[in-house]
Amino acid sequence: MERKAINFKRIKRLIEEDNFIISNHARVRMFQRNTSTDDIKRVIIDGEIIEEYADDKPCPSALVLGYLKDAPYHVVIAECEDHVRIITVYKPKEEKWIDYRIRRRNV
Repeated sequence: MERKAINFKRIKRLIEEDNFIISNHARVRMFQRNTSTDDIKRVIIDGEIIEEYADDKPCPSALVLGYLKDAPYHVVIAECEDHVRIITVYKPKEEKWIDYRIRRRNV
């Protein structure tokens, strides 16, 4: 069964309404990078989806690119039925990405 595309407008609304869950993994990464929940919300709300993973289980997910203080951040989110799950947060390495949007091959 093919899933529909991620609804980024809905995701942003759920984030603005604080209707999201942050995974333990994402919490650890946020702590390591001194990144707050408000920072992550801002990355998602102001960001753009650069990859979608429609077949992910239990919810389709996506990779969002956003910026904090001119530094790029990637946030992996899942669009679940009644909430958004924040899966992980990281600063992309320039050598692995072209403009932080396109994965470099053979890296």
